[in-house]
Amino acid sequence: MDRRSLLTVATGAVGAVAASQIPAGAALPTHAEPGRRPFATFNVVSDIQGDLGDFGVALEDMNRTNPTSSGLAVAGDITPRGYDAEYAAVATELARHKHAKTVAWAIGNHEFYVPKWRDPSTLAQDAWPNGTTEDSLFRSFYHFAGRNSVNAEHVFGGIPVLSIGTEKYMHYHDPKLWDEVWLSEAQLTWLEQRLAYWARRRRPVMVVTHHPLPNTVSGSHNRLYSRDYLQADRLLGILGRHRDVFLFCGHTHWDLALSDWYVRRVVPGTANLDGFSVINTGAVQTGYTDDGKGGEVAVAGTFNQGLQVEVFHDRVVVKARDFAAGSWLKQITVPLSTRI
Repeated sequence: MDRRSLLTVATGAVGAVAASQIPAGAALPTHAEPGRRPFATFNVVSDIQGDLGDFGVALEDMNRTNPTSSGLAVAGDITPRGYDAEYAAVATELARHKHAKTVAWAIGNHEFYVPKWRDPSTLAQDAWPNGTTEDSLFRSFYHFAGRNSVNAEHVFGGIPVLSIGTEKYMHYHDPKLWDEVWLSEAQLTWLEQRLAYWARRRRPVMVVTHHPLPNTVSGSHNRLYSRDYLQADRLLGILGRHRDVFLFCGHTHWDLALSDWYVRRVVPGTANLDGFSVINTGAVQTGYTDDGKGGEVAVAGTFNQGLQVEVFHDRVVVKARDFAAGSWLKQITVPLSTRI
């Protein structure tokens, strides 16, 4: 059931990063300008996949470094398979720790893996979907997330956070497809309208999705992850118009220590030559990196990574965190095109 075996190949281009980056190992300031507090500070994690012990470690570390957090965004793969009991276990672990009141959940491909199992103890991929309906998988996510749609809007301390994700598990619709992301025209239009709404109000927008867009952050150039979106060009065309959009994505589990953990993606034809920000979220459960052969290899040792995001009136600071070690890995400061 390794989701890495289900994906294929594509190509594209990434624009130059127009931001200041502090490399791994350097001392990180609390804020770029002492005495000036951000409008909002929040955290982003992804790919829990049943690793509740590491999720608890991450929650404890986030509470220590960001006790007044405005929110927590989880960029998919909340569960290992999508069983209701697995969602309940995540909710129980979350409740055991102090955390931000507002949590924005995005759906991931692991939320659709119940059909590979005859029951929670018996893997039966040859008998897929083992009587599991596509609708039941979405209903389980909706019940857990407390909403009735894949896409949703939250506000973290005055900063909009938009969650998007697939509205079909494609193997139900095409036997040659598996984890690819399908976005309806309704969801794409909603995203377009919400980005325009917040642009008029001079607010940066945080977009949370599970899969990386092609030719952006770590892993998205790799053959394993370069064709995740069936409407990639349409989605890029919407996001690419806005300089103050920050897209957070998981799925690859690729190490935040890599140099392309943050990129600025320029989309031709959008009249935005500065592009928009794309940030890898790392992973709570198991890390990977490039194997130098077009594939990937697991990162040795304990791996438990995520982000802390600080939004100021004129910039956004994104810090990569090693939750297990309790240390900062690096940070990037991205100037905003319009001040809040």
